[in-house]
Amino acid sequence: MTDTALQDAARSSKAWPFQEAQRLAKRLRNGKPNGEPVLFETGYGPSGLPHIGTFQEVLRTTFVRRAYEALTGQATRLVAFSDDMDGLRKVPDNLPNQAMLTENLGKPLSRIPDPFEKYESFAHHNNAMLRAFLDRFGFEYEFVAASDRYNSGAFDDALKNVLAHNQDILDIMLPTLRAERAATYSPIMPISPTTGAVLQVPVKVVDAQAGMIRFTDEDGSVIEQSALGGKAKLQWKVDFAMRWVAQGVDYEMYGKDLTDTGVQSGKIARVLGGNKPEGLIYELFLDENGEKISKSKGNGLTIEQWLEYGTEESLGFYIFPNPKSAKQLHVGVIPRAVDDYWQFRERLAEQPLDKQLGNPAWHLLRANESLATPDAPGAGDTVPVTFGLLLNLASVLGAEASAQNVAEYLESYLGEPVANPAIDAMIDAAVAYTRDFIVPTLNKRAPTATEAEALRALDEALAAAAPGTSAEDLQTSVYEIGKREELGFDNLRDWFRALYETLLGSEQGPRMGSFIALYGIENSRKLIAEALGRS
Repeated sequence: MTDTALQDAARSSKAWPFQEAQRLAKRLRNGKPNGEPVLFETGYGPSGLPHIGTFQEVLRTTFVRRAYEALTGQATRLVAFSDDMDGLRKVPDNLPNQAMLTENLGKPLSRIPDPFEKYESFAHHNNAMLRAFLDRFGFEYEFVAASDRYNSGAFDDALKNVLAHNQDILDIMLPTLRAERAATYSPIMPISPTTGAVLQVPVKVVDAQAGMIRFTDEDGSVIEQSALGGKAKLQWKVDFAMRWVAQGVDYEMYGKDLTDTGVQSGKIARVLGGNKPEGLIYELFLDENGEKISKSKGNGLTIEQWLEYGTEESLGFYIFPNPKSAKQLHVGVIPRAVDDYWQFRERLAEQPLDKQLGNPAWHLLRANESLATPDAPGAGDTVPVTFGLLLNLASVLGAEASAQNVAEYLESYLGEPVANPAIDAMIDAAVAYTRDFIVPTLNKRAPTATEAEALRALDEALAAAAPGTSAEDLQTSVYEIGKREELGFDNLRDWFRALYETLLGSEQGPRMGSFIALYGIENSRKLIAEALGRS
């Protein structure tokens, strides 16, 4: 595949990352000045630990970044920006050293001791967790902390620019605020020289070029001090705009809950002499009841939970489609996501290039640069069994299910050792998922008289089957029994439902031929005998 062929396909691709890349390329018709890399940014508030929202924003931004590279051939950068100069407004309930954190309310996160007593500050701890989190998934990024930029003076010129346009920014923001909030609002928030807190007080700009401001401190004294060198912090919407302009950000996406922030920050960016970057407003996750996920409610699904019950690739696959549509995020969506990912990945080998660019697996394999290859990475990769089949095997094994014995059944079925990290991950997830969500719900019912007759016919067919009979041949036997007129099934669906409910204790199940081949003919006959014993 040549770069020209890829660029031609990218120009006409309707996949959403390429649609975003095309908009950005239209804006940057000749790239950045002096060949500078195009800058993509994601933001992170380090008052809490990284979560699934952090992952999806970095992943989706990376999709667009890689699409832009394929479309234009231009260099890019991705900055993960941590707003660790933000003041701590509330002490999260799940943290140690609550009293210490309470004493430090209002101070910048980077100037509060680490409650875990491992790092220089609370923000340093959470920033380290963010970097470890992103590194775990192989993202290529540059980490930037607000505290480093503010404290070092790197943002000083940008802050002077804000001070010079203080009234213009007030004219944008004050009409959007309630009267009580407007009374104390200032684009720039000084840090108290006595308490170290980030202050929400009116500020008088004394000398914009010198960076001097005047305000009333918490003790009532009037203070005149510099806003530079880490002695002040910008309001959120102003900060957003300032760093877009100061860093030359070209693309940043954010959630629907920040729609108004994007509007106001875009206006402020223009006042500051820059432009709002291109970006996507994505919908938020919902729980299984269709309600917005809230960390305080605890009704969401964490990264750790998904990776316990599913796989990393399946999470990325589930996040990929339709970012402008809300997605329900709960454990029930995991099994299908695992199997759908592998179906799409297997298709890559047979797809023409234009179809590959619409395949989620193409984008997922390029999100991690270490996996990328010059042609179609991952094309032709397969797994020998579905996740659904592993779940059914583990559910039959019940309390005895373990990664080891599931792997032993699989090795017997394949006729060779399992030496595939993807399968190992699927087995671990299947055992955990079955243990926590399937086994507690299993309820094997007794077969009806007609179903019992059909089960006896299936048992006879299995007794006559040679060892090593293929899954397809076993499936054919199952079909033929279900079609026998004398057994009276209205359709094959009723026959398969009977198999699932009497043998597996579930309303749904796998291709029975594949299950019998994996579980073993003799073991499957034992299941039939147990079911007939209930009739």
